Amino acid sequence: MNGKTINNKAWFLVVPVLGFVLFSSIIPMMTVVNYSVQDSLGNNSFFWNGDAWFRDLLNPSTEIGARFNDALFRTLTFSFACLVIEIPLGIGIALCVPRKGWAVGISLVLIALPMLIPWNVVGTIWQIFTRADIGLFGASLVGLGIDYNVTQNAASAWVTIVVMDVWHWTPLVILLSYAGLRAIPDAYYQAARIDGASRWAVFANIELPKLQKVLVIAVLLRFMQTFMIYTEPFVVTGGGPGSATTFLSIDLDKIALGQVDLGNAGAMSLVYNLITLAVCWIFFTIMTQLERRRDV
Repeated sequence: MNGKTINNKAWFLVVPVLGFVLFSSIIPMMTVVNYSVQDSLGNNSFFWNGDAWFRDLLNPSTEIGARFNDALFRTLTFSFACLVIEIPLGIGIALCVPRKGWAVGISLVLIALPMLIPWNVVGTIWQIFTRADIGLFGASLVGLGIDYNVTQNAASAWVTIVVMDVWHWTPLVILLSYAGLRAIPDAYYQAARIDGASRWAVFANIELPKLQKVLVIAVLLRFMQTFMIYTEPFVVTGGGPGSATTFLSIDLDKIALGQVDLGNAGAMSLVYNLITLAVCWIFFTIMTQLERRRDV
């Protein structure tokens, strides 16, 4: 229309990658779907079971339904607790990071260090760190007379895994918020100084509105990670004490591998996936609306 030539050669590089991703994801997905609609008598003998596993899973009066609801509630509670702590904390620290000078690089590297540690190593570190006999944190609390035991006290286990996740992933929120702050033009700050705006007024009227899109991305990423968390709490608590920290991912693993109940595990896995996709769609819709409002 305007005389510009559209170059679509980039699709030659993108399509093979998309094809590989679809191929590598569709086959496991179809295997899960196959298990979710069949039952097994052993010896690799399967027969059609229809939607029976899904009806049991979504019925709170059944054993698997009550188990699924409890695990879902624990998972959502954990995600909400982490988001409530990490988002404000990440924004606050990002505001304190220097914008110019030699300290910028050092500060960002130090902040990003926890994210570079593998998940299983993080769990092992905190498992040792919180032990009441040799762990620095656990032994210190016990020495102060505080009843702290990750393997026997549900409150201790919850506090530990929440603090562990905050330590591990708040840096992601910090880096995203810092990038959003750096993208704000200096003209806004100059106008605020001319008007004599206070620090709080600058944050509430300039920085926070400009961070909306970045924060939506941060919330989306953190929700997905906390909602699907597995390795860290499994290493530290094993889902205990009892089932206090048995999240959906851990419960799914116990049903599929521990009990070899592939039908219920397949149904739970698909519902788990649908919940994650639904939340991602909601956040994508919010991001789209924010983008449209900004363009108006």
